[in-house]
Amino acid sequence: MSEQPRRPRKPGKPYRRPQKDPVRFLAFEALRAVDERDAYANLVLPPLLRKAREKDGFEARDAALATELVYGTLRRQGTYDAIIAECVDRPLREVDPPVLDVLSLGAHQLLGTRIPTHAAVSASVELARVVLGDGRAKFVNAVLRKIAQDDLDGWIAKVAPPYDDDPEDHLAVVHSHPRWVVSALWDSLGGGRAGIERLLEADNERPEVTLVARPGRATAEELLREESAVPGRWSPYAVRLAEGGEPGAVDAVREGRAGVQDEGSQLVALALANAPVEGRDEKWLDGCAGPGGKAALLAALAAERGATLLASEKQPHRAGLVAKALAGNPGPYQVIAADGTRPPWQPGSFDRVLMDVPCTGLGALRRRPEARWRRRPEDLEGFGPLQRELLSTAMDSVRVGGVVGYATCSPHLAETRAVVEDVLKQWPGAELVDARPLFPGVPELGEGPDVQLWPHVHGTDAMYLAVLRRTG
Repeated sequence: MSEQPRRPRKPGKPYRRPQKDPVRFLAFEALRAVDERDAYANLVLPPLLRKAREKDGFEARDAALATELVYGTLRRQGTYDAIIAECVDRPLREVDPPVLDVLSLGAHQLLGTRIPTHAAVSASVELARVVLGDGRAKFVNAVLRKIAQDDLDGWIAKVAPPYDDDPEDHLAVVHSHPRWVVSALWDSLGGGRAGIERLLEADNERPEVTLVARPGRATAEELLREESAVPGRWSPYAVRLAEGGEPGAVDAVREGRAGVQDEGSQLVALALANAPVEGRDEKWLDGCAGPGGKAALLAALAAERGATLLASEKQPHRAGLVAKALAGNPGPYQVIAADGTRPPWQPGSFDRVLMDVPCTGLGALRRRPEARWRRRPEDLEGFGPLQRELLSTAMDSVRVGGVVGYATCSPHLAETRAVVEDVLKQWPGAELVDARPLFPGVPELGEGPDVQLWPHVHGTDAMYLAVLRRTG
């Protein structure tokens, strides 16, 4: 199917100006920002929605539809690309990106929502007229009418290779993940087909909004008074907004006494805070503290014990976010902008150290679905040396008898166990601590001594934690 040039109107036929649909136009704007600026949808969408509420009178249902269109399209982008490719007569790379965004939005409405077929096609064509022009709108119309001839299951049967012929490629198309990500997740998870299918399905589900009540400043009981609020599954400080909800409308969040934080992230901070240390317990370090969620929880827990937290973050603007998250903490703390590989503090200064290192973020694909399409296998080569250097710095920063938590939001074995094993070889005066008892009540934590959380098992991001004790 080729893009058609604009044709002259037939004599006597009045021209109808295209009508802008604010919801779909906003969704298109968000997708273009993600594509053109490598922006993240979870950062782009909120200001667009605020502006739409003020300018276009967006209601809650408008915001909900726009959010579904953006995230649903991004999550299913790989599947929709395979389907669209069947309906055009050229490689997708030769279709202009804005045209592809309109087609993907249309495909999601046709195959991933309950919007009636006629409405999905006509609304997408009208959007194309507004943002692409009448000529390319005809191309969009023709492609979407082809897509509308079958449902999602029917299309997957046509475009996905059989599982028995190529399991990884089959799962990549069906569940809209790059093949290399499917392979990496499967290696980390182990087991057969059922587990990896459940994990990939969980990556494509919209995650609940989870709040954290910061100790000494707010309680879970206070947050549970919010509409649709239910207790967290594992963290005593977690509250879930089961029906979505706007965290900024919660008083405690607006005042900084609570925050938005995945329960897996809370569990990692709690585990580090509760790991047994030998001797004093006065000085804690968060060595990669941005944007501040774990640091805020650690600072509050430290204050309850009379300890202090130093939160260090390399990027000054992210250090500013950490300072904002910690503002109002009931106990003493300090936030600095410093490179964790060249620390300004003395060796052996701390009793507890958390090093939540930069990583590929493959554990948070529910929240940042576009990340799966940006990452490449070679990114691991860039992160690996930094991760090892940061963990080695953490071991140098903790005193004998103290503990280090090495955390990533990636389950990739090259970013988790491989890093820990390599650093332990360099540090004969260190040992792995069984981290599983530090996650009380949390099931299916594996063989240990490290812990890997999973979206499909625990309802959290795929956070990883290894706890190391310096022994000499």
